[in-house]
Amino acid sequence: MRTFLALLFLAAPLFAQHDHSDHQHDLGNIGKVHLATTCNEPAQAEFDRGVALMHSFWYAEAEKAFRNAASMDAECGMAWWGVAMANVHPVWQPPTPAELKTGKAAAEKAAGVSAKSDREKAYILAINTYFANADTLDHATRMRAYETAMAKLEADNPADHEAAIFHALSLLGIADPKDKTYAKQKQAAAILNRLLPEEPNHPGIAHYLIHSFDYPELAELALPAARAYAKIAPGAPHALHMPSHIFTRLGLWDESIASNLASAKVAREHAAAGSTAFDELHAIDYLVYAYLQEGRDDEARALVEKTKSVKSVDNPSNFAGAYAISAVPARFALERRQWKEAAALTVPTGVAWDKFPYAEANIHFARAIGAARSGDTKVAMDAVAHLSTIRKTLDGYWGDQVEIQRLAALAWMAHASGSDVDALKLMHQAADLEATTEKHPVTPGAIIPARELLAEMLLDVGQKEEAHAAAERVLKDAPGRRNAMMIAKRSASQ
Repeated sequence: MRTFLALLFLAAPLFAQHDHSDHQHDLGNIGKVHLATTCNEPAQAEFDRGVALMHSFWYAEAEKAFRNAASMDAECGMAWWGVAMANVHPVWQPPTPAELKTGKAAAEKAAGVSAKSDREKAYILAINTYFANADTLDHATRMRAYETAMAKLEADNPADHEAAIFHALSLLGIADPKDKTYAKQKQAAAILNRLLPEEPNHPGIAHYLIHSFDYPELAELALPAARAYAKIAPGAPHALHMPSHIFTRLGLWDESIASNLASAKVAREHAAAGSTAFDELHAIDYLVYAYLQEGRDDEARALVEKTKSVKSVDNPSNFAGAYAISAVPARFALERRQWKEAAALTVPTGVAWDKFPYAEANIHFARAIGAARSGDTKVAMDAVAHLSTIRKTLDGYWGDQVEIQRLAALAWMAHASGSDVDALKLMHQAADLEATTEKHPVTPGAIIPARELLAEMLLDVGQKEEAHAAAERVLKDAPGRRNAMMIAKRSASQ
């Protein structure tokens, strides 16, 4: 770890430098990127713009740019490669059925148009490796095949920085969320650090370094990148938001708030009339989390009301919007310990929750905890039943997250009924399961960390030392969590 830390802090001043090399196109406020192709000059410029947008996960705008490039040069197969790539989101979620269809068609068209260089053909082959067997292979298997293809592309073309950067992204896409050695993330970071001195203002390098180190043990390593990324691509909502991942990990609430206020503002400016940008909702979730940690409840409440008023989302198939719509009211009630308010929550209308059942689970979790802690057994049982039903529809990562919520809810129901032995057993199970996973990038953190709930339960039953140890463990992973600090203080004083 010290090697990574030394590399990043040594490299930190590089982020502030400006490279006006001839091979880079000035793409304004979304960063500077160049992936050389044999497309004509107008198409190349628009293609580079698409790549820059894609490096800040502005996928919809990137796809528009790539389609524009294709219209400028009918023989530019790489433009269709870009359209296909814009429908793959390695660190977010698998493509929706519509994205899969669009991406597969574009990848096939890229292969049909082809390219004039072997390197470009390798890019096109790599993305076809992902889409070609979509009918028979799952997303994770196809992502591993794509990463293998990108590793070969990078090895065969050592002078192509974009090949290396996209390979780093593919490594993040196949990282195992239960691997606490962070092997793939560190491999990606090694690639990015190697390129950083030559590409100090590259949006993808800064962005993917943040993702590489978005973990409690590693977050400090990404602080230079976090403080630089927004300056590299200030026109992209995600570039303004992404630094807050690291600020949140380190308990730097003021910086997180500033980051997400800026992101939400730019997202609003680009949203279609009458709709709310999913980027703004994503920023609001992080904002509410940060406001609550500073006790700024009124500012958090205003955002909760704003979320309730959402009529439509500019990209309803994107899970970040749905997740925020459920997470914001859930965390607002539970973090403030307003149990009756939590128990009274209802699932918002206007969202296709069948596509995002793990997001809907946030509401039922809040209802269950709130009802158990306010003595409403009927509501608690109903909420747990919903969590159990949702759990049966999920496997893998999100299945684990809903199971953590279900176990925690059952634990507090048992505690409310006086069955403390069973309650603590269930709560330990929830906390231990949570410890085997990592938070998803879509969220600033669990609605309530399971170990924090365990710490409070231990305090309730008089196990003060154990409560203090559990609270301190929460604070190690999530510095500055307001309720964990309160539990730690109460357990120490008692």
